[in-house]
Amino acid sequence: MKALEIGLFALSALLVIGGGLITVGSRRPVRSAMGLLCTIFGVAGSYLLLSAQFLAAIQLIVYAGAVVVLFIFVVMLLGPAATSPRDARSAIPRYAGWLIFLASAVAALAFVTGLDTGGLPTTPPAPEGFGLISAMGQEIFTQKIVPFELTGALLLVAVVGALAVARGKHRDPTLRPKADEPNSNTRANEAETAS
Repeated sequence: MKALEIGLFALSALLVIGGGLITVGSRRPVRSAMGLLCTIFGVAGSYLLLSAQFLAAIQLIVYAGAVVVLFIFVVMLLGPAATSPRDARSAIPRYAGWLIFLASAVAALAFVTGLDTGGLPTTPPAPEGFGLISAMGQEIFTQKIVPFELTGALLLVAVVGALAVARGKHRDPTLRPKADEPNSNTRANEAETAS
């Protein structure tokens, strides 16, 4: 590996691990969203190392540009009322979860380092055009056209369902409510009282 690749990998790994810890460990939702943004930038850097420029661009556009902004808007709209009060009873399961995660990570690291594989395995070089938009489009629109179309239909159904759920049982604002409609008995009563 070249020094630039090692530096980019170290920066990407630092962003992913640090952003993940900030996302999970922060008590403030805005800081958690900023930690998620750091993680997304680190994953995009990892995609660049794998020669997947299209996926790196999509990672930044979709996740950093849309999802994190949506999270921040929701946090800002909900305000401080959305945060639950501190609960001391939940400290024991939280610390137990941290200990289980840490023990499993150490056990996995010990298992991987204990294997005698004779060195790191080498992977063959990526084919020409791997990770580019043209290769991605060729793959999607020739061999994977049916799953691509089914995914589009699934997303359309999900959007229509989300609109139906969001609309709920609200009445149509273009229709007049029945209480505002004068009926014939009310008009007759008004005419009698006027005369």
